[in-house]
Amino acid sequence: MLELNFQPFPVINTNRLLLRATEASDLETLFRLRSDTTVMRYIDKPLAKNREDIRELLQKIPEGVNNNTGISRAIEWNETKKMIGQIGFWRIDKENHRGEVGYMLLPEYCGMGIGSEALAAALKHGFTDFKLHSVEANVNPENAASIRMLEKQGFVKEAYFRENYYYNGKFLDSAIFSLLATDHRR
Repeated sequence: MLELNFQPFPVINTNRLLLRATEASDLETLFRLRSDTTVMRYIDKPLAKNREDIRELLQKIPEGVNNNTGISRAIEWNETKKMIGQIGFWRIDKENHRGEVGYMLLPEYCGMGIGSEALAAALKHGFTDFKLHSVEANVNPENAASIRMLEKQGFVKEAYFRENYYYNGKFLDSAIFSLLATDHRR
């Protein structure tokens, strides 16, 4: 069984980013992310209606870290020292040493390679320090940008499920991509 310990919280630096713990001061950025229809287009969760929704989220995020069941990091842009997105591992299957990665970025930072930079750093940490054997990503098949980013990191399509997910009054498809530690470019 995989033994995880997210304490002390692992901070990651890249050339342009700091991947750090989400803080109360990130409330406005989280609200922008979670209430923006462009950001949430392929994330099948309700839009945040108000800041209270985000306060509740900010209370839940540390639970995964404290229980070593999931870790969510703020993506901070080094130039501004402000949060611009979020990335993390959740649905960690300790028995099979597998975690699911998820990410989101403010629209004005898309197309700059920031998502790829954050993902590469998170994957390296997940495989090296957390000792994950594999990482999966559950992607809406219409999210071409996310699929390109995953494939750039070496992910391969593992499965395609037709109408396996019911959300907002309709059945949706899911594409599952995965990356093995042995295939990861270190």
